[in-house]
Amino acid sequence: MPDQPEPPHASRDADGTVGPVPSRRPVEAVLFDFHGTLAQVEDPRAWVLAAAATCGVELDPVRATALADRLLTAGRAGGPLPARVPPRLAELWADRDLYEHAHRGAYTGLAETVDAGIEGFADALYERVLVPEGWVPYPDTGDVLATLRAAGVKVAVVSNIGFDLRPLFHAWKLDALIDAYVLSYEVGRCKPDPGIFLRACGMLGVDPEQTLMVGDTPADAGAVKAGCAVLVLPCADAGHPNGLGAVLDLALRG
Repeated sequence: MPDQPEPPHASRDADGTVGPVPSRRPVEAVLFDFHGTLAQVEDPRAWVLAAAATCGVELDPVRATALADRLLTAGRAGGPLPARVPPRLAELWADRDLYEHAHRGAYTGLAETVDAGIEGFADALYERVLVPEGWVPYPDTGDVLATLRAAGVKVAVVSNIGFDLRPLFHAWKLDALIDAYVLSYEVGRCKPDPGIFLRACGMLGVDPEQTLMVGDTPADAGAVKAGCAVLVLPCADAGHPNGLGAVLDLALRG
């Protein structure tokens, strides 16, 4: 007779007996990645048009689209990784999430590889990533953060990034819903290093076993090594839902 299947939520003890798997403790805190999880960068053509306007140049839509395509290939802050990093930018690129000057230098340097014929264009493109208008919060972001706050669940933003996110959340009127910001360039650690997640848990005063990390990349899943539960969401385009509401099902169930 074939063995009976083990019941769900079961584990084997050292002596081979089957027992229930201990349940995780209730979620007391949620750590959120920023880009691709809570917000997305603005549409590439809008990005190019806005940066050019800052430089006093009005681009026609066709030229703006062509420039946007080339700049995305070169590498955009908050966008796809560059197809190639020039050797002269290699050190800045490696340190981009650890130092503000490296983040700016890497991305302005990549933008300068695209000859747009607009003076100051690379810096103007980078400046868009520093302002609230350069980002679009996902449709569920505000509601999810507010629901967690109402339920007494602590929240931190944990991001590999080279600039301060606080002004963005303040402009979006979401800053009162965030208990801590754990930014790689401030703490000297980058995801998936377990240390950045442990730092976040320490700042919130919670145990990793009571913490859920929510992100959209394998780097975010590195929180497992720190003892956190992890939810990985699909990265959606600006303005489109990315399934963020699933956080509430996990954090508030039971």
